[in-house]
Amino acid sequence: MTATYPLRTIAAHELDTWARMITTTYGQNWREGGLRNAAVSIEPERTIAAFDGEEIVGGASIYGRVMTIPGAAVPVAGITLVAVLPTHRRRGILTAMMRKQLTDLHESGGEPITALNAAEATIYGRFGYGIASHVAEIQADKRLMALRPGTDLGDGRIRLLGRQEARPLLEKVYDTVRRGAVGWVDRTEKFWQARLADGERVRDGGTELRFAVHAEPGGEVTGYVLYRSRQALVQVIEVAATTRQSYAALWRYLIDLDAHSGLTYDGAVDEPLKHLLTDPRAARTALIDNLWVRLVDVDRALTARRYSTPLDLVLEVQDPFCPWNAGRHHLRADGDSVTCERTEARPDLRLTSAELGAAYLGGTTLSSLAATGRVEELRPGAVIAASLAFRGERAPFHPSGWAFPAF
Repeated sequence: MTATYPLRTIAAHELDTWARMITTTYGQNWREGGLRNAAVSIEPERTIAAFDGEEIVGGASIYGRVMTIPGAAVPVAGITLVAVLPTHRRRGILTAMMRKQLTDLHESGGEPITALNAAEATIYGRFGYGIASHVAEIQADKRLMALRPGTDLGDGRIRLLGRQEARPLLEKVYDTVRRGAVGWVDRTEKFWQARLADGERVRDGGTELRFAVHAEPGGEVTGYVLYRSRQALVQVIEVAATTRQSYAALWRYLIDLDAHSGLTYDGAVDEPLKHLLTDPRAARTALIDNLWVRLVDVDRALTARRYSTPLDLVLEVQDPFCPWNAGRHHLRADGDSVTCERTEARPDLRLTSAELGAAYLGGTTLSSLAATGRVEELRPGAVIAASLAFRGERAPFHPSGWAFPAF
């Protein structure tokens, strides 16, 4: 297939042609918006294209990031901007691109895991990706929202700032919150630019971005919220707070905004907001898949993270798409001491790389996967022991909608 539709990285001068292919596939227009917000962050040397003669007919890109995982942070290859022209579907181009990305990472000793947001939930499981986190789509009737009596709001105050003044304060708060979370990625200059992009297409009829920060009496900023208004709706883009008082104060600020009857926000599965409200039903949630994770190299990935309880387990991994992972892996974990080595010992669990990817961030449990037959217990008690060890203190959450900004 690669002989018919050869794959190679694009040169910088091919970016426009490549991007037109992507936006054509997604029914958008490059010059009207399309990928213009992502152009600052695309890495041509990590962006591949499939060619039919001289024509670019498919493509996929990688953003190199660092993501927080249970007990650590690990380099992650963020897979994004994956597309195949409708004229070239079902010819193996997508499979070839996915295989090339993973093989190149394995052979070069690159990032031990990849992650993506899936436009369609049926695509990436066959390439060994598993649903590792969910997002709670919150829709609230602001007229029914009120904080519980006695909620501690602290002594700080909310300030509305302009973009330039707010930017360094946002970065500091984000980095502080990120260190204690799971699923958050680092944001260098180019990714902050992409995150705060605010053109007309991004606004979709809403106002420009608003920047509200929470400052303590001494001036220290301990939280922020990014939001915009769209008719009578408050669209909350991102909330980050280093203290429970600033978190509560920011939400009171949003609740008290005049001339708005509704509020939307994509938050964590265990978002604390409902526990602040006198009527938790005022904020209704729907869960959808968020980050899909794929272990490039099982041993490297499993030793990078930490585990909630001591663990001594032999995993028999099935991975036809990345055959170098197939076989038995002896995982031992006790605090900061973690090893994962090849073994011939009798396995305790049998599963595929997709199940390991799903459980990797501590969100999806191995117990729930075992209940559907996707994890086979070969030693009594192994599922519950592994499930507890893989779990984190809080549900993993990626705060940026698209994990690795596309549009």
